[in-house]
Amino acid sequence: MTEITAPITLRGRHALLEPLAPAHHDALCEAARDGELWNLWYTAIPRPEGMRAEIDRRLGLHAAGSMLPFAVCVADGGRAVGMTTYMNIDARHRRVEIGSTWYARSVQRTALNTECKLLLLAHAFETLQCIAVEFRTSFFNQASRRAIERLGAKADGILRSHQRHADGSLRDTCVYSIIAAEWPAVKSHLTYQLARPRPGSQPC
Repeated sequence: MTEITAPITLRGRHALLEPLAPAHHDALCEAARDGELWNLWYTAIPRPEGMRAEIDRRLGLHAAGSMLPFAVCVADGGRAVGMTTYMNIDARHRRVEIGSTWYARSVQRTALNTECKLLLLAHAFETLQCIAVEFRTSFFNQASRRAIERLGAKADGILRSHQRHADGSLRDTCVYSIIAAEWPAVKSHLTYQLARPRPGSQPC
């Protein structure tokens, strides 16, 4: 196990990121049902009946040293409402990707989502001393692309025919990154987004 893959709990006012565990199974099944997220053809979100296998898959990648998986929980009460990870970990060059992320529909574009990214980025840059953090998403996942761009990440390019979607169609993958020199400005931006009052939900 490397420093990057060592399990850690990250806590904010809205979000609690806990090391993923089998005990999160039932709450994550309910989270996936909130919006029937598995119907999004351009992303890979498990059906409730496949949730245990997905948890086991992520824990297996953690054991292999290539992923640090989290359950995304509501800070008040600790209910799991999604998943996220550090993945494609390059411990030598101090690079990670924040990915394999999904949230229950009811918490999408809220302060919880914004704070999750702030917690993960702060840990990556300030504790793990990463030189860059990547984000990747399908070309057709417009909501994800807009959310990544709102963070302040910059587009690196598109990997054409990079992978296959769950339905077998070819996926063009949009690659974004935030580098260490950009982190102070991105941190100020996210902190401002969390602090400013607004009615209703708080988009990231």
